[in-house]
Amino acid sequence: MKCPYCSNEATEVIETRESEDLSVTRRRRTCTKCEKRFTTYERVEHVPLTVIKKDERRESFDREKLKRGIWRASGKTTLKAADIDRIVDEVERELIGGEGTEIVSKKIGELVARRLKKLDKIAYIRFASVFRQFVDIEDFEKELRKLQ
Repeated sequence: MKCPYCSNEATEVIETRESEDLSVTRRRRTCTKCEKRFTTYERVEHVPLTVIKKDERRESFDREKLKRGIWRASGKTTLKAADIDRIVDEVERELIGGEGTEIVSKKIGELVARRLKKLDKIAYIRFASVFRQFVDIEDFEKELRKLQ
């Protein structure tokens, strides 16, 4: 592993931790040259998933793009970065364990919305307003009534 600070290729693992579901390995490392510490994450690389967009375009599943979308919806709410990471991990795991490698974007949105609804209602409404494309205040009110 190359040091992100000095690009030295000699680093040592100080600590290793597995995630609860054993899907990710976290390693604390130290550089043998500059002695700075950094963290790396390892996960199994699965068959690439393809997302079918509303306009029928296809693009590769991008967990960072999903994470950014959830992050935007959860700005100034009680959600923490760890909550968002957990949602992305759970959704990705569910998609990988599904029937095929092509997923309709609507399914991804539903999986995220269901999890946000349990964690933070404000983040859920903000995410749903974009995902479900609320056109007017009536759409927003309908969704609010469902929450009550």
